[in-house]
Amino acid sequence: MKAEISWLDDPQTFRVNQLPAHSDHRGYATAAEAAEAKSSLVQSLDGSWGFAFSKDPQHRPVGFYEPDYDRSDFDRLAVPGHIELAGYGQIQYINTAYPWEGKHYRRPAYSMGADHPEKGMFSTDPENTVGSYVKHFTLNPELRHQRVSIEFDGVEQAMYLWLNGHFIGYAEDSFSRAEFDLTPYLQDGENLLAVEVFKHSTAAFLEDQDMFRFSGIFRSVRLVAKPALHLEDMTIRAGVDDAFVTGNLNVKLALSAADKLAGAVKVSLFDATGNVVWTDDAEAADELTVQTTVNHVHLWNHHDPYLYRLEVTLLDADSQVVEVVPYPVGFRRIEMKDKIMQLNGERLILNGVNRHEWDAHRGRAVTAADMAHDMQVFHDNHINAVRTCHYPDQDDWYYLCDQNGIYMMAENNLETHGTWQKMGVVEPSYNVPGSLPQWQLAVLDRAKSNYEMFKNHAAVLFWSLGNESYAGDDIAAMDKFYHDADPTRLTHYEGVCRNRVYEDRISDMESMMYDPPREIEKYLQNDPDKPFVNCEYMHDMGNSIGGMNSYIDLIDKYPMYQGGFIWDYIDQALWTKDEVTGQPVLRYGGDFDDRHADYEFSGDGLLFADRTPKPALQEVDYYYGQHD
Repeated sequence: MKAEISWLDDPQTFRVNQLPAHSDHRGYATAAEAAEAKSSLVQSLDGSWGFAFSKDPQHRPVGFYEPDYDRSDFDRLAVPGHIELAGYGQIQYINTAYPWEGKHYRRPAYSMGADHPEKGMFSTDPENTVGSYVKHFTLNPELRHQRVSIEFDGVEQAMYLWLNGHFIGYAEDSFSRAEFDLTPYLQDGENLLAVEVFKHSTAAFLEDQDMFRFSGIFRSVRLVAKPALHLEDMTIRAGVDDAFVTGNLNVKLALSAADKLAGAVKVSLFDATGNVVWTDDAEAADELTVQTTVNHVHLWNHHDPYLYRLEVTLLDADSQVVEVVPYPVGFRRIEMKDKIMQLNGERLILNGVNRHEWDAHRGRAVTAADMAHDMQVFHDNHINAVRTCHYPDQDDWYYLCDQNGIYMMAENNLETHGTWQKMGVVEPSYNVPGSLPQWQLAVLDRAKSNYEMFKNHAAVLFWSLGNESYAGDDIAAMDKFYHDADPTRLTHYEGVCRNRVYEDRISDMESMMYDPPREIEKYLQNDPDKPFVNCEYMHDMGNSIGGMNSYIDLIDKYPMYQGGFIWDYIDQALWTKDEVTGQPVLRYGGDFDDRHADYEFSGDGLLFADRTPKPALQEVDYYYGQHD
């Protein structure tokens, strides 16, 4: 297959040759490796890559992926990282508009009719910057002579991939893992990996989040070996009976083999102290299901985030261990009962925040230290819930939320704000995805990627369809997908309030942004069908968070008011060197000669961008502490 630049213009082409999305489990060669969480089956490709920057597609180095291409003038760039923060292109912060507005007239493909595919919109865009990456690698001994895939945890925004001159595949969806099979084109000795990253594609219409607009390989990249017998996917359902005494565990496994599917599977469940709770054996098969009950199960919740450990061991036909897969398991039940969301039979109260991934030096290429710090802030200030606004986060964050009892609203990567709201006015004439059939598969794919990756995390209580994208048949199809795939969780989407025709088909909760307490009270006084959640409220910009008690008072007065998520957790600002004083300063939107920009609107967090708490955090600590 040949790579086509026209894919950038086609909303119906968003994944080419990608492996199917699956659970985020990690395989290890031995139980000892699993205990140390260090897998010899994984080879990191993070670090320094060869790099060339182009101002537009017409000036990119065509054919740079060929082994004999002269790349002597390429620079070096760190992966993970943003291209713009390395000194290339334009740093730009925008809230609701699209980066090209005021410069280029654009409408999403097919939004003006089925006969308007808008060919060439991004493939010939004079401001669509391109990053050309190359990486030379030699397989570690443990990966040789095995099936090998490559995982990209985050590439913004459209990427083409080659190995040793052979086209491998194409991906969009900046914040979801993209995985490709490299096996057919790997060679002994040195290999040449090449990635071409375009800042804009039709995916840009779906990724209009309130944030700095960056590009590049901004999350980790790794090679992963698949042993002769390999666990491709697993679905864990850890529920509890109506008495909340007996746990019900159901585990579905999907296996693959390099040759003949033969061998055995051992599945064990351990408690938090390492004692065996249950074990079972089965013959290897393409798909198999094991299940059990756990008497006097220890339930998972915010105050007691108790985790069991599931361990799946694969053995070959000679009974030799070839792969060990551990996974934390939390038994709990989230349900709607008497029109109130309940966790383990008790009313759920969300003391939440919206959290963009952010580091004042690295942008959205956050570190483990950033995440650990954020988790400590949550604990210190009675924050018990987080909405992953407005995209899937790094995988490690979900495990931290499991371990620390943080309730997650897991949002997939979708916001199309600029297609339905213009200068504050609701005007959805060219809204996407809307009810356009040409856009439905793309957003369903994003929902599927979000679900498959994070479906086994106890912390995930809600699937969120996205943010500020109006409502139509396509978003209703996403809601149906989540309910069909996962009846054990609830769905969330705020935008249906803009188009009430869909309120019976979208979202299990009434979700609003910045609704005044008196309006919420009016809603709650009229025997509504759905409980109320503030998916965004307070908006901590400047001298904000005052009057928070007016919201908190509703918790005690109305059982169907279940809290919300403050906008937002941390400022988006970047450390730079002041030209006059030479001192480091934090700069916000508009400070980078970025036009158009939404200026200091990027600074509305409970923390400054360097993670220094603002005075508003004291207010949050006080009021959230009343219902922790």
